[in-house]
Amino acid sequence: MAIWLTKSKTIYHSFRISFNQKPSFLNALPPNSFFRRFISNKLDSFYSADIHQKPQVLDYPGGKVTYTPEMRFISQSYSNGKRVACYRVISDDGDLLRDTDFDFDEVKEEVAVKIYREMLTLQIMDTIFFEAQRQGRISFYLTSIGEEAISVASAAALCARDIVLPQYREPGVLLWRGFTLEEFANQCFGNKADYGKGRQMPIHYGSNTLNYFTVSSPIATQLPQAVGVAYSLKMDQKDACVVTYIGDGGTSEGDFHAALNFAAVMEAPVVFICRNNGWAISTRVAEQFRSDGIVVKGQAYGIQSIRVDGNDALAVYRTIREARKIAVNENRPILVEALTYRVGHHSTSDDSTKYRPVDEIEYWKMARNPVNKYRKWVEKNGWWSQKQESELRSSIRKELLQAIQIAERTEKPELKHMFEDVYDNPPLNLYEQEKHLRQTISKHPQDYPSDVPL
Repeated sequence: MAIWLTKSKTIYHSFRISFNQKPSFLNALPPNSFFRRFISNKLDSFYSADIHQKPQVLDYPGGKVTYTPEMRFISQSYSNGKRVACYRVISDDGDLLRDTDFDFDEVKEEVAVKIYREMLTLQIMDTIFFEAQRQGRISFYLTSIGEEAISVASAAALCARDIVLPQYREPGVLLWRGFTLEEFANQCFGNKADYGKGRQMPIHYGSNTLNYFTVSSPIATQLPQAVGVAYSLKMDQKDACVVTYIGDGGTSEGDFHAALNFAAVMEAPVVFICRNNGWAISTRVAEQFRSDGIVVKGQAYGIQSIRVDGNDALAVYRTIREARKIAVNENRPILVEALTYRVGHHSTSDDSTKYRPVDEIEYWKMARNPVNKYRKWVEKNGWWSQKQESELRSSIRKELLQAIQIAERTEKPELKHMFEDVYDNPPLNLYEQEKHLRQTISKHPQDYPSDVPL
């Protein structure tokens, strides 16, 4: 009887789903017979219990899934028309928000002041190096104007042993870790004191000592590499994580998606920080994707994610500090979307006034400036004064101009360095290339820079 009822239940379901009526075989039984009433009631109870009362669940590969009789597509945009909220601590006037969960004791005076000093240093450094490029003294430059809080405050939240794989707007991390203005100048001028031996474009900084991977020009290639580095830290049981940075334009690259999936599956201790500054060179965010920014992309890959005000240094500091704890203690990746605005041109090769209004740039430069905003908060705590401001600005400018003069006069790297540091034993083709280059220089010495030693 039990076997027959089970089979009848299956038949009944197929009839109910297809025709919304009872199976025809019941009509052959006497109308008031006990057997007909019994079978009919049992089938009704089975149908009702399974379909309407208890959700049906099937254990598919990858996890159990609950069935629903209602066809419903997942929304193509954000839920209920609401965007993911942005975490913020201080207002544009430098006041702590009324309902903030920020603990004042989380940032000591020494750390708070250093964050401001490095943000200001970065702002001045960008201005002077940009002018140097315009004067033809260096070939290229790229500023972080409007985004200073992200790199500096995130660096303050990390440990020196944490490894950083940057994009190209993170010199604030190096400043925080002790990279000197002279070291910045040496790299931009590509002299023999440059750690890259003059083989990289300006702003492609790197420092083994400071656990800062050298900047790579191709977009987003550092992201899957960061996951690999993070997984090695996990395997070695290191008390550290990896932090890697990317712009909103970089999230349109396949490497971004591969890296997030890789990190989630391998449970790697890596923090992805996306600077969503509104523009991928001249492409607006709205023209890149239809999703609610970057933060929602983490959920698709099973990664905890958060959106933070990238112009709020305190919010960035607290967010990254908490993200680091999760990454290190729980061995899992975190995605942070920092909302900000790129006040400067994309680089010295760009004129952003060709594709965005000047008054928009000025608004973010003046009203939403992260350096000014954070300065107000520090001043209201009694930790900073106008006298200190004037002295620091004068000191930074003097030190940087001196570093540039020295770097500019320093000899260039020798020609042989072009062919080193890739192979332990250089292959024959590299020897042939060097030989051919030297022969060409001998024939056309006027076309070769006279300040590069042969």
